[in-house]
Amino acid sequence: MRTITFNELRRIKDSLPTGSMHRIADELGLNVDTVRNFFGGHNFKEGKSVGIHLEPGPDGGLVMLDDTTVLDRALKILDEMNASAEPVRA
Repeated sequence: MRTITFNELRRIKDSLPTGSMHRIADELGLNVDTVRNFFGGHNFKEGKSVGIHLEPGPDGGLVMLDDTTVLDRALKILDEMNASAEPVRA
């Protein structure tokens, strides 16, 4: 289990490039609405619950994640973006 603030989770989501929700869903074999629900969405008609628990508090409250697979994939995408943006040194 991992705990982060809700605002940090939203910051990660907002930093992802366009199409990342679909990429994560495809790579993990999930419905895209399930991935969106992980980042604070509320579409349980199409998507599923993703094992996040919210507690009120500063920075939007605390989010306890039962499974960090979606978060780990999102952070990997951000790492790929940062690596491709770094200049090549000779």
